Amino acid sequence: MSDGTKADDIALALEEAIVSGEIPPGSTLRQEHLSEQFEVSRTPVREALRRLAALGLVTFEPNRGVRVRMLSRDEIREAFMVRAELEGLATEIATSKMTDDDLAELEHAERRFSRATGALVEMSHDGRQDLHIARDWLHLNHSFHDVIYRAADVPLIERMAKAARRTFLVKPVWATGADLDELYLKNDRQHRAIRDAIAARSPEGARVLAREHVLSSGRLLEAILDKVSSQSREPSLR
Repeated sequence: MSDGTKADDIALALEEAIVSGEIPPGSTLRQEHLSEQFEVSRTPVREALRRLAALGLVTFEPNRGVRVRMLSRDEIREAFMVRAELEGLATEIATSKMTDDDLAELEHAERRFSRATGALVEMSHDGRQDLHIARDWLHLNHSFHDVIYRAADVPLIERMAKAARRTFLVKPVWATGADLDELYLKNDRQHRAIRDAIAARSPEGARVLAREHVLSSGRLLEAILDKVSSQSREPSLR
């Protein structure tokens, strides 16, 4: 296996670990440890880290090594604004290209996401914090939009939109509660509205709905971050 192929595999494994939260924001990635972990020399490790830096997932810090990025609120908002425009455009293009099979796949993805949303809201009622449920919700959210990207067949727009999507996944935090339930349910309803607009062959309507949906998702993430921040400031009871 060439160093380039090894670098691809290492970069993918690290990206998945960062996005899933297995490697949390602020963590330091040391080349010698990664070389031992993946049983390779430092050359493919350095190349893999450069690729992650190009994606905005890590930064090289003088005398401190490579650190998983912690994004500011302004950076997160900007990433959502970029993705909103690109995803709106992709959805508009996909609307006229969708086959009956594509629409059936989109409906299936929408229903699976709706069930995942129900599980997330139910978790908040039970007072549980199950990261597996949250990750499943996020994965199924992406699956819905990925059907649209495949139908649109616009590789450059898709790559740019997914790059923006990765940017705000660098801080994978979750929270539940009655105050967030309506935002999760609104997200679910927006998927259904996008699907209906595509099925009605309304490109402009689908674009507007997709754009607003992404911006609304940004507001949901900010609400989650606010809740996590307030919880971390609450004094513990002894």
